[in-house]
Amino acid sequence: MDNIRGIALDALMEAESSSFPSGKLIANVLNKYDYLDQRDKAFIKLLFEGTVERRITLDFILDKKSSVKTKKMKPVIRNILRMGLYQLLFTDAPAYAVCKESVNLAGKRGFKGLGGFVNGVLRNIAREIEGLDQAENERYLAFLPETTDGNDVKILSLKYSMPEFIVGIFKNEYGTRCESILDALMKTRDVSLRFRSDLSEDEIRKAADDIKGAGVTLRQSADIPYVYHAHGTGDIRRLPGYEEGLFIIQDVSSCKAVLALGVQKGDKILDCCAAPGGKTILASELTGPEGSVTSCDVSESKTDLIGENISRLHLDNVKVLVRDASVYVPEDREKYDCVILDVPCSGLGVIGKKRDIKYNLSEEGLNSLTELQKKIIDGCVPYVRKGGKLLYSTCTIRRAENEEQVLYITNNYGFEIEEGPVQLLPDDSEQDGFFYCVLKKK
Repeated sequence: MDNIRGIALDALMEAESSSFPSGKLIANVLNKYDYLDQRDKAFIKLLFEGTVERRITLDFILDKKSSVKTKKMKPVIRNILRMGLYQLLFTDAPAYAVCKESVNLAGKRGFKGLGGFVNGVLRNIAREIEGLDQAENERYLAFLPETTDGNDVKILSLKYSMPEFIVGIFKNEYGTRCESILDALMKTRDVSLRFRSDLSEDEIRKAADDIKGAGVTLRQSADIPYVYHAHGTGDIRRLPGYEEGLFIIQDVSSCKAVLALGVQKGDKILDCCAAPGGKTILASELTGPEGSVTSCDVSESKTDLIGENISRLHLDNVKVLVRDASVYVPEDREKYDCVILDVPCSGLGVIGKKRDIKYNLSEEGLNSLTELQKKIIDGCVPYVRKGGKLLYSTCTIRRAENEEQVLYITNNYGFEIEEGPVQLLPDDSEQDGFFYCVLKKK
C-alpha cells in the first residue's frame, strides 16, 4: 500500500511545483498506472484530490499541532503530512496504517531522520481524533476555532478550505447564501454526458443502456433530455459510444446558454474562445449542414482539442482557427448571425470540478481578468451583424465579470438584452455555477 500512497505523493509534489491543472495531472497519472487494480486507482485519486481540495484546512491544523509550520517544512514532508492528515480526518483508513506508511514514505524519499517527526505529529492528532464524537466526515471541525471575533469569513475559509478573499466575494455578493455556495462547491459532481441533439430518443436510450452495461450509473437531466449525469465513468474514452461520437462531456449550464441563443438552421456562427468545443458542437448541430460555425481559440493546443472533438462527432460544417479573440479582424465586421463569447474567467463557478483554481487566483489577477474580458469584447462584438445575436457567458459567479460586462456591452455597442442575464449558482441544482446573457444588435 505504501507504493500506492507513493504514487499519490508524487502527484501532489508535481501539483505543488507546476502550474499544470490538477485534474489533467491526476488523469495522466492514472493512465500511466492503468495496470493497477481499480480500487487502488480510486484510492490514489481520492488521496490526491482530497488533499488538494482540503489544503487550507489541513495546513491550519498541522500548523496548530506541529512544532514546525507547514511553510517551513521540506516539501516532501509537508505533503506526506497533508496526505496523512487527510486520511485520518476524511477516510476510514486505520490510524496505525496511516502513521506507519507515512513514516515509510519519509524514509524512502531520503528523510529517514524525520520519520520520528512525521510519526509524532500524526499519532498525536490520531489520539485526539479517537476521543471525538463527531461523525466521520466532520472530525475536522473539532480542530477549527469556534470564533474569530465575529470574522466568519475566516471560519468559512477554514471550514470549506477556500481562500478568504474568495469567501469575501461570495459573502459580499450573495450574503447569507455564501455558505450554501461553498458547501455545494465541496461536493463531488457527476460527469455530464450530452448526447448528440440530432439523435432520436430510441438512439439515445440505446446508447445510454450500453453505457449502463459498462457499470456506469446514469440519470437523465430534468432540464435537458439529451443530457445525462454519469457516476462511475472511469476513463470516458473507454465508454461505449465515445469513439462513435455519440456524446460529449458538456454541463447542463453550458447547454442552456447555447439553447438560449436561439440558433436557426442556416445561421453563420462564430465561437470566439471555443476550446474544448462543447458550445461549438451544439451550435453546429443546431445550425445544421445549411449553416456554419467558425471555432477559434488562442493556441494550437486549444484548437487541437476542438478539432479532436469535431472529428470524433463527424461534423463537417465547422472551421477551426487559431486566433487571439482580443485582436480585432476588420474583414469579419458584421459577418455573423450569432457570436458566442465565452470569455476567459476566474472559474469560481466550477471550483468543484477544478479543485486547484482557488489557489491560483488573486485579487490583482481578478482585476486583470476583467480588463482582458473588455479587450475581448472590444475585439469580437463588432462581428455581429445588425439584428444578429451575441451570447456572453462565463463559468464564474462574480458580478464584475458578468453583469458589469453586459452593462459595458449595452452602454458601448448598441445592443439590447434579449434573454437574461441568467446567473446559475452551484447550489441551484446539478449544474455548474455559470452566467449567460443573450443580446441583440439593434
